Amino acid sequence: MNTTEQELMTYIEEEDVKFIRLSFCDIYGVQKNISIQRSELPRALEKGIGIDASYLNGFGGDYGRDIWLHPEADTITVLPWRPEHGKVVRMFCTLTYEDGTPVETDTRAMLRQAVKYAKSKGYRFHFKSEMQFYLFKTDTDGNSTGEPYDHAGYMDIAPLDKGENVRREICLTLEQMGIKPESSHHEAGPGQNEIDFRYSDPITAADNTVTFLSVVRTLAAHNGLHADFSPKPFKDKAGSALHITVAVKTKSGEDVTDPAIAGILHNIAGMTVFLNSTAESYKRFGKHKAPKFITWSQTNRAQLVFARVADTGVRCLQLRSPDPEANPYLAYTLMIYAILDGIENSRELPAPTDAFVSETVGEIPAKLPDCLEKARAEAKNSPLIQEFIPSAVTEIYCED
Repeated sequence: MNTTEQELMTYIEEEDVKFIRLSFCDIYGVQKNISIQRSELPRALEKGIGIDASYLNGFGGDYGRDIWLHPEADTITVLPWRPEHGKVVRMFCTLTYEDGTPVETDTRAMLRQAVKYAKSKGYRFHFKSEMQFYLFKTDTDGNSTGEPYDHAGYMDIAPLDKGENVRREICLTLEQMGIKPESSHHEAGPGQNEIDFRYSDPITAADNTVTFLSVVRTLAAHNGLHADFSPKPFKDKAGSALHITVAVKTKSGEDVTDPAIAGILHNIAGMTVFLNSTAESYKRFGKHKAPKFITWSQTNRAQLVFARVADTGVRCLQLRSPDPEANPYLAYTLMIYAILDGIENSRELPAPTDAFVSETVGEIPAKLPDCLEKARAEAKNSPLIQEFIPSAVTEIYCED
C-alpha cells in the first residue's frame, strides 16, 4: 500500500468505520453504490470489487460485462446522517473491466481525461454550480403529493419560506462532508430552492454536485418531504436549472473568456442532448428566464451564456441551459472541449444580445433544439461529439 492507503486504513480503524460505500455513477449521472465491510477494504484497494453491471444504464444492458470498482482514497467522506458508532463512509471509484481496461462509459474518467487534455494545452478550469430543486409534501407512504412545501416567491423569508430550515440543514451537512456552499435562498417557484457552490477543480466540482443531490434527497426525506430535481414540474411555474459557471486560467494569465464563449455557442446544439436528456427538459426553454436562443450577454442573465466577473476579479462564463438531471461529469467534459475548441480555433464571438429577443421584430438568433429528437440529431452530426465523446455514450443518449 502507498502512504495514502496506509493513512486511509488508520483513519478507518480510529474512526470506528464499519461500512464503506463504493460509489459511482451510471451514464446519466445517477449515483450507484455497493457497501462493503471494513475488512474488505484492503482487497478493494488492491484489486477492486467486481459487480454485475447488466442492470446499469450505460454498462452493456442485460448481457453487460462485470465491472470492477477501484475506490479512490482521497475521496473518502463520512455520511453524517448515518450512526455515529459504526460509521458509514463513501468513496468514489474508477471503473475498469476485469482485465484492467477502463470502462468506456465511465463519465468520471472521461472528465479526468478532458482535464488532462486541457492541461497539456496549457489551460486549467474551475467550475461552480447553482442547483435548483423543488420541495414537495409527501403522503403517509412517503411518496410525493406534487403539492409544494410552501408558496413563497423569489428570495422570500420565513414564515413564507418554509424551506429555510431544510436548506440550513443541507448546508451544514455538506460542510461536515468537506463541501462549502456559497449561498442559499428560496427561488421563484412555489417550494423551489437554490443552493450555490464555490469554485473547485472539475472532478471535485462534479463529485460535489453528485454528493449534493444525495444529501438533498436524504435530508428532504428526513423532514417528511420529497426533493424534486426534474426540469419542469409545473407547466406555468419556473423550471429548475443547473447553472454552470466556469473560469479558464492560462499560464500567461491571458483572458480567454471571449473565445471560450464563442466555443460554447458554436458547439451547444450538439451538446444539448447531454445537458437536457429528457423530453421534459425542452418544456423549460424560453420560459421564466430559461434560455431559448444561442446568445450571450454581459447584462442579461436570461441569455444562454452570461459573462460575469467573479469576486476574485477573474472574468468567467455561466452556461444556463443545463438542468439538474444532467450528468455533471459529462456536462463539464463537454464544456471543457467546447471551450478549448473556441480558444484553439479562434472562434469569432458574435455581438452580445442584451435585450430580450422578440420573434416578431428584427433578426431572430439561432435557437437551441426545441425537442429531444432535434437534440439527438444535432449530437449525431456534431464534430465535437464525434471526436471527444465515445460512440457508446452517444448511441445511448441518442437512441429513440
